[in-house]
This record gives sequence, C-alpha cells and structure tokens, in this order.
Amino acid sequence: DTDKGSVMVGFSRNAVLGVADKGIEAGKNKAIRHFFLVAGCDGAKPGRNYYTEIVEKIPKDCVVLTLACGKFRFFDMQLGDIGGIPRLLDVGQCNDAYSAIQIAVALAGAFECGVNDLPLSMILSWYEQKAVAILLTLFYLGIQDIRLGPSLPAFITPNVLDVLVKNFNIKPVSTPEEDLKAILG
Repeated sequence: DTDKGSVMVGFSRNAVLGVADKGIEAGKNKAIRHFFLVAGCDGAKPGRNYYTEIVEKIPKDCVVLTLACGKFRFFDMQLGDIGGIPRLLDVGQCNDAYSAIQIAVALAGAFECGVNDLPLSMILSWYEQKAVAILLTLFYLGIQDIRLGPSLPAFITPNVLDVLVKNFNIKPVSTPEEDLKAILG
C-alpha cells in the first residue's frame, strides 16, 4: 500500500446540520448551484466506473454528498471547497442513509420547500438488499427523480419499472454527460 494522502470524513447529520447555515447561505446566494447524493453499493460488475466519472464531472459550483461502500471509488478525490464547505462530504456507510435523509429534510425546511423541490439529485448504485431497503425508504417518503444503476436489479421487471417511473419518476443511469445535462440543463 502507498500513502495517497488523507481523506476528510465525519460529515454525519449532526456535523452537517451544525454548520448548515453556511451551506444554506451558499445555496441561497447561488454559490452552491446544486447538491448531489451519489451513494450506494459497490461491486465488480462493469459500469460501476459511472459513479467515479460523474463525480469527476460534477461542476465546481456543486456539492457531492456520499455514503455507503460505493464511495470508495471516488471519496479520495480532491474536489476543493465552496466558501470553506468541502465539495465532497462523506456522510458515512449504508446505515447512515438516515443522516442523508435528515440533511435533505433540513435543507428543504431552510429553503421552505419539499425535498423533491430542492436543487438535489440522488444517484444511487445498488448491489444488495441494504440498498433496496434504502430505496424503498425513499419511495415511502415520496422522494422522486432518483437515478439508479449501473444496471437495474433483476426484480425490476418492465412492468415494475413502469410503475416506478409513473409513481416516482425513477430513471436508470445513462452516461455521466447525459445525466448531468438532464439534471443541470
């Protein structure tokens, strides 16, 4: 092993909400244009480099929150900061999805809107049951416009996908460039 430097971690709900005023102000004055939650499982299946590529291509006026083992593909990237706020915030592991949800709820409260109205996009990778449980929790909470990949789970048949698209506007990931264009315009 070679020392590749350090990685800043520890951005759980309490840590983030403790300094949320800076992030909220940066969002309101447009210093932060958009928030991305890039999270989920890792695996050996081809296509998982999508998550590394999209994080590399997310514009410098956007913040990336991440959690779960999929983050190990990119969490050591040096993305800089926006007004002292790191552009890459490691929220934790799969069981910290609750923290990410609470951060989104707090942002929605500060912006006086619903979570689905925030400048926030969720791009999730799935590989095992924990990710499916998190996805079902997001559905239960009414969260929409989730991008899921790198491929869809086998249990998402065309009929199930149709229901998820109609009710939650779920989208399979495409390419980082196409998804960023669709998200940011």
